[in-house]
Amino acid sequence: MSEKIKVTFLGTSDAVPSIKRNHTSILLTYSEENILVDCGEGTQRQFKKAHLNIGKITRILITHWHGDHVLGLPGILQSLALNDYSKTLKIYGPKGTKKAVSEMLRVFPFKRNYKIEVREVEGKFFETKDFVLEAEKMTHGAPCNAYSFQIKDKIRIDKGKLKKAKIKPGPILQKLKEGKSISINGKKYSAASLTYKQEGKKISFIFDTSMNAKITPFVRDSDLLICESSFSSELEDKANEKMHLTSEKAAEIAKKSKSEHLILTHISQRYENDSEKILKEAKKIFKNSTLAEDLMSLEVQ
Repeated sequence: MSEKIKVTFLGTSDAVPSIKRNHTSILLTYSEENILVDCGEGTQRQFKKAHLNIGKITRILITHWHGDHVLGLPGILQSLALNDYSKTLKIYGPKGTKKAVSEMLRVFPFKRNYKIEVREVEGKFFETKDFVLEAEKMTHGAPCNAYSFQIKDKIRIDKGKLKKAKIKPGPILQKLKEGKSISINGKKYSAASLTYKQEGKKISFIFDTSMNAKITPFVRDSDLLICESSFSSELEDKANEKMHLTSEKAAEIAKKSKSEHLILTHISQRYENDSEKILKEAKKIFKNSTLAEDLMSLEVQ
């Protein structure tokens, strides 16, 4: 049984929040990791509404430094200090992130006993034996990144086949996971005969950007594609002018990239009472589309 990935939408609005939608922020939880993607104004209050503990945050991924994606960051950092946060907080972002964090800490001084590490990233920037984080440059005027979180494929031992072969669990079975053959009671068993491959999972985040050639290959085969959808198709010219995507463009990306599930987010206040319009447009192109709502959560397994 694979470990679950949980995604919680803390904020789903665009540049201006609405009564129903807070500024952009998403929390991805996997094993001991709690990765915050962007940190719009009011994010720490959204944590409380969602009954989540900000003290468990391990990493923060900043897509770009427009206010609606980062104005909650000073409050989060100060609250971590007030709650005796003891980890080293890792902050990742596009070019200019180091300077921006430095200036923010200068403008909002507070006493803290934890360390902050800041990295400006592109390509594969963090990897463990279980998962990989990657970044890709987007086009939005200001330096901007898209991100993906990908769990690696795993070799699993088939317990049914073990039982059939009357092989008892033990340390020697680790060799099977390494692709090596084992010998038990004089009989040789290949790794292929007793194991199977568990496919990894991929979550992709595409926030503020205009349509560009890098998006589709970057998000290809995503199990969950979380994509901005600031405008409906009738405002495509305005979307292009503001360097944003329409719901139709988001759906086209999902279809061309062979993604499994599309979540539309970064919804403009102009659709406060007609958000289904955004969803209907996307579903015409990519049926498995969902409209994000604040505090909505889902699991990928």
